[in-house]
Amino acid sequence: MLPKQIDEEKHLQQTRAIILSNIERLRGRVDQVHQETEELNDRITPRDLELNSQMSQQLTIANALLTHTRNLLRKNNAAYPAPYFGRIDYRELKSGTEEAYYVGKNGIQSNDQIVVVDWRAPVAKVYYENELGEGSYEVPEDDPIGIDLVQKRTYDIENGVLNGWYDSDVAANDELLVKYLAKHKDVVLSDIIATIQKEQDQIIRSTPYQNIIVQGVAGSGKTTVALHRISHILYNYSHRYHPDEFLIIGSSEMLLDYIASGLPDLDVTGVLQRRMDVFFREELYEDWKEEFEIIDEDPSGSYKCRLSFAMAFDKWLEKRWLRILRPRAVEDEEIGEIISRDQVYDLLNYRRDWSLLRIENLLNQTLAGRIQMLTDIVSDDDAFKRMRNLRARKLKEYSDYYHERHNQSDVVLLYRTFLQEYGAEQGIDTSLALKKLALGQFSVYDLAALCLARRYFTEDEPSPPFGQIIIDEAQDFGEAVYYYLKKLQKGCYFTIMGDVSQNIHFELGMNDWEAMIKGIFRGEKDQFCLLQKSYRNTIEISEFAGKILEKASGSRYKIEPVIRHGDPVDVRKLAQEAIPDEIVRLIEKAIENGHRSGAVVCRTKAEAKSWEEVIAQKRPDWLAEGGDFRLLCLALEEVKGLEFDVVLLMEPTEENYPSKPVETVGVKNAKLLYVAATRALHELHVLSSGPLSDLLAR
Repeated sequence: MLPKQIDEEKHLQQTRAIILSNIERLRGRVDQVHQETEELNDRITPRDLELNSQMSQQLTIANALLTHTRNLLRKNNAAYPAPYFGRIDYRELKSGTEEAYYVGKNGIQSNDQIVVVDWRAPVAKVYYENELGEGSYEVPEDDPIGIDLVQKRTYDIENGVLNGWYDSDVAANDELLVKYLAKHKDVVLSDIIATIQKEQDQIIRSTPYQNIIVQGVAGSGKTTVALHRISHILYNYSHRYHPDEFLIIGSSEMLLDYIASGLPDLDVTGVLQRRMDVFFREELYEDWKEEFEIIDEDPSGSYKCRLSFAMAFDKWLEKRWLRILRPRAVEDEEIGEIISRDQVYDLLNYRRDWSLLRIENLLNQTLAGRIQMLTDIVSDDDAFKRMRNLRARKLKEYSDYYHERHNQSDVVLLYRTFLQEYGAEQGIDTSLALKKLALGQFSVYDLAALCLARRYFTEDEPSPPFGQIIIDEAQDFGEAVYYYLKKLQKGCYFTIMGDVSQNIHFELGMNDWEAMIKGIFRGEKDQFCLLQKSYRNTIEISEFAGKILEKASGSRYKIEPVIRHGDPVDVRKLAQEAIPDEIVRLIEKAIENGHRSGAVVCRTKAEAKSWEEVIAQKRPDWLAEGGDFRLLCLALEEVKGLEFDVVLLMEPTEENYPSKPVETVGVKNAKLLYVAATRALHELHVLSSGPLSDLLAR
């Protein structure tokens, strides 16, 4: 079978004409529905309750229609400049039907006919992953569809102009990919759907009913893949998932803001985002007091970050829970056995996930019911009065029977007790941790542990778990956090994106995935995936960053840069007083080269603030939002997950980034410098007024 021969230029203009017609029709529809909703609003009055109820229902329907129509209008407007980027021609093996589909960022229809297939549609997988010849694509919760792929075509379209196309066995080959990557950061983000690679697409389209850990080198598109996975799940599993069942967790507000900025463009709204510490604090509800404070974990508390600690705490809590709730009969001298041991056992047997508080409430209610039954009123008046008084007295006596016997209402006290016992058993000095807890100071690891204690003992009514939790920059946290998350969010599936080579919290975060893979996410369907191609940096920047990492750690996850050359990395030593003017010169040159974003990356927040003040005196317009060029002055801990056209790495001296001892300090600082270097899309300048760290020696 030969591909359908189509005049591609003519087809593009026909498609744009359809989209333009859709836009005009949808604009009219939006105006019409908006007017109808206004009229319904005017008709609602508090006087006629029945009419008011009817109008409210109609208004709800009208508002939903208005939102849907506006969404269609937005998609058509977005599609008009470049309606599609790919085309597939294939024959279905079972039916013999020949099909040809154009694939675009937004699905487009005309009179219920598909004009452009949405990239998230199951059939679009053929464009990203299938090679020519026989293959198949999956339909969610259905059997795969076998096909014979005859042609895969990729288009280069800008502002309605067809610059060209090529036929290929692999979507988005290096020629087109490099062209996209050479553009500015904002353009790359908007066009990334057209350049999704096979290994990325496999993660995006994998079933939502599994946990996925993704180890991705810097610039491999981890965040982009995570956001596209959310969009894909919501598109294909709308019957199962709603946006408010998704939670994105990150380590900083800046990272979350960056992630959130990409969601609307992927047709995703209503997804929650939280910092890890904020998430656990909110989970504590009434157990979190106003006088408590969230602090960073001290390196001496690294034992709290490890899986062994979390598992030991879980086991300790469970033993305490079981010991307290050991089934016992409740007997009363006056009315006999109120509840038997077997009856208590039956109540507990199917409630192993309940907190002590919930179970005690249930047991107290059961006691009250049994007392009511055992003190049934008889007909004799004197007996009636005696039994009524006995019932009232016994109901009062046993009203809080279980709570009074097993008071475990202070989760902080429980946690402190465990820390004391754990330290003594393991020979670990936990005195600093205990001191901080006494002062009301809690790290994210303390908060997570308190949440688990709350689940065992003080939780009143559990909140429904999330359906999907996506964690970016996952290596910033030790594996204990993920153990707690999995215990607290039963029935939830996790997408965990990170790069252990970028763990800047060396003692506290993750330097390998072994504990996660073997100890937490070890289900039959759980997956560990690698993304080793870097699409962010030029060859020159990738090689520079790779040497930093290898010099100290010999990382097992190597960078495979996409072939895109740029300027050599600029490494220079300058007099301290000359650096401010050099920053201005470099940024002015970057702007001349068409760049729109930059970062001055420093070792600490104090240094970043100092450079921001210096630049504010010279070029305050660069620091303001909304300009043609935006420059940020950031500490290393703040740039994780971000990227900029040009990066200026400040003062990477041996003093700031010691290289020895290699096994500890050197590894930690190499990772810091690696993170800083890999933030640069196009230009990397390394400026120092003192001797460079040996980690940068070439």
